[in-house]
Amino acid sequence: MAEIVSFSKEGSVGVLTVNNPPVNALSQAVRAGIKAGVEKGIADTDVAVMLIICEGRTFIAGADIREFGKPPMEPFLPDVCQFIEDCPKPVVAAIHGTALGGGLEIPLSCHFRIAVASAKVGLPEVKLGLLPGAGGTQRLPRVAGVQAALEMITSGTPVPAAKARTMGILDEVVEGDLKAAALAFAKRVVDEKLPIRKVSQLSAKVDSPAVFEDFAKSISRKSRGFIAPFKCIEAVKIATELPFSEGMKREREIFLELQASDQSRAQRHVFFAEREVVRIPGLPDDQRTRDIKSVGILGAGTMGGGIAMCFANAGIPVFLLDVKQEYIDKGVAVIKKNYANTVAKGSLKQEVMDKRLSLIKPTLAYEDLKDVDLVIEAVFEDMAIKKEVFTKLDAVCKPGAILASNTSYLNIDDIAAITKRPQDVMGMHFFSPANVMRLLENVRGAKTSPEVYATAMKVGKTIGKVPVLVGVCDGFVGNRMLASRTRECGFMMEEGALPWRIDKVLYDFGFPMGPYAMGDMAGLDVGWRNRKAKFDSLTTREQKNTILDKICEMGRFGQKTGAGFYKYDEKRNATPDPMIEELIINHSKEVGITRRNISDQEIIERAIYSMINEGAKILEEGIAARPLDIDVVWLYGYGFPIYLGGPMFYADTVGLKKVYDAILKYRDLVGAEYWTPAPLLEKLAKEGKGFYSR
Repeated sequence: MAEIVSFSKEGSVGVLTVNNPPVNALSQAVRAGIKAGVEKGIADTDVAVMLIICEGRTFIAGADIREFGKPPMEPFLPDVCQFIEDCPKPVVAAIHGTALGGGLEIPLSCHFRIAVASAKVGLPEVKLGLLPGAGGTQRLPRVAGVQAALEMITSGTPVPAAKARTMGILDEVVEGDLKAAALAFAKRVVDEKLPIRKVSQLSAKVDSPAVFEDFAKSISRKSRGFIAPFKCIEAVKIATELPFSEGMKREREIFLELQASDQSRAQRHVFFAEREVVRIPGLPDDQRTRDIKSVGILGAGTMGGGIAMCFANAGIPVFLLDVKQEYIDKGVAVIKKNYANTVAKGSLKQEVMDKRLSLIKPTLAYEDLKDVDLVIEAVFEDMAIKKEVFTKLDAVCKPGAILASNTSYLNIDDIAAITKRPQDVMGMHFFSPANVMRLLENVRGAKTSPEVYATAMKVGKTIGKVPVLVGVCDGFVGNRMLASRTRECGFMMEEGALPWRIDKVLYDFGFPMGPYAMGDMAGLDVGWRNRKAKFDSLTTREQKNTILDKICEMGRFGQKTGAGFYKYDEKRNATPDPMIEELIINHSKEVGITRRNISDQEIIERAIYSMINEGAKILEEGIAARPLDIDVVWLYGYGFPIYLGGPMFYADTVGLKKVYDAILKYRDLVGAEYWTPAPLLEKLAKEGKGFYSR
């Protein structure tokens, strides 16, 4: 077996080669190997300069995630970085692929840095609720300047080699063979007797002491609720105020403080959950899947057009079918406009847009779908229409083609039952706007074959989504839990909380929008139509809660009509409407509810704990296989705050006993039909366990 870090000599150059597939992660063995290699180079009198380079597809791409949550093992990365920088012989880092996190902190401790043009460098620790803990916040501002360091560290976004060169992070960007170029560079260092440059000895200067406060203000909206970005700013500021050694101590203290925080635990949970969610419990990793080389989309509306864009973006040809030419024309025009907006922003080249548009073939004929490998139906949310469409698809599509519905709550088994191939039918629930939202809720029916739902999961990854596999029930995972929140918010509105108050509390909790602002944006007529479709299955109290009905009957459907729960100006800025306040207060009188003051805490508990209780039922019923499946649905489809980790992780953070006690309290207040604890939640609470520690 090859050494993880090998040491060899090329003339007077000592070459340390890291080979720790797949991404040369900074495991304990890599850290120890680099330190040992530098020691060898120091001890060898024939070695005048050293080179750190990596095998495989990338330079060191960050920490070893297998070591997360385990006690740290020596040598610690800050010590390895300091050892490299203190080396009496010059050390050169040669970068390809990505140098991320500790994979950039190692080069920053080297005396020279070169990279191939395709390389990227970055410090993404903020995305795990951390800051760079091995000198990143202290060295980067010294070499790249304070402003650039703040931008890189608080965003966690990697920068390409050319930009890194202009920032001063890299000394040279090279073409062709990296090792040959790196050896030539190392020899030049020796031949020209270039002085060793220690980044720690440079100073991090600021033009104005207000730079840090100004920068914090500039990211306040984007980083709302997160702790780590602002701690990163604090650490970079320290680099401008304290000597390097003292700055390193403070960086370490802040790192450990963040590492112990609930937010970092939540963000690390999200990191792992996103990677784990694609693995289907009970299926082997090498489960056979079907090739998806062409796709049919039914419905050229907002959803169908967005789905078509997802496949075209991934280079997969799409037939976009609708029943009238005018619908097709309108749908294609929207797609073109969406792409043109991206081109105008400079995020997409015109020729790429043209290529993607050429992959979308509009059609009015079902016959054109006869050879596609996958069809996704995105027509009106009505079971009779869905069944009619699937009957036609069943007759036209080739054997082995997957027939999927984009339904957000209808029963997939009922749809599959009218076909001759129920094993090939499933749900693929995209979220609007489909070309932007990352979640794909894949719904397996009772008869869906493992090959089919494994294919849907693979397709999800191919088109850049975060796919989650769920089972059949009304609303699946996301909308079923949302229904509980919607009900409780509706009840609280009757009992004393106005919509803008509920919205503010949930916005402050961390959601991008409150439920009523969101309803206005999506269109209240959508929720109203769903309410009418399900009216007979609602409880008496829900049926009597006619606030939404009254608002919609006034023609107030939200932003698109200039008024909904809120009223809107021509720029769609919302303001609370006294007319709606009066309507709600009168409604409470009509149904005999005495309004009262409802605390922020009650709003959070009834909105969030009702969802958690429903999530526990979903786990018990096997609709979701794991709590992480539920968390990922809510994180990527419904805007649950990343720094809280998802509803089930958040429940564990709060403590299930506390959630359980609150459910009993609301059972007495609201009624047992709404607030009976799920047996799983009750069991875990009484055992002192959590959803993730069962």
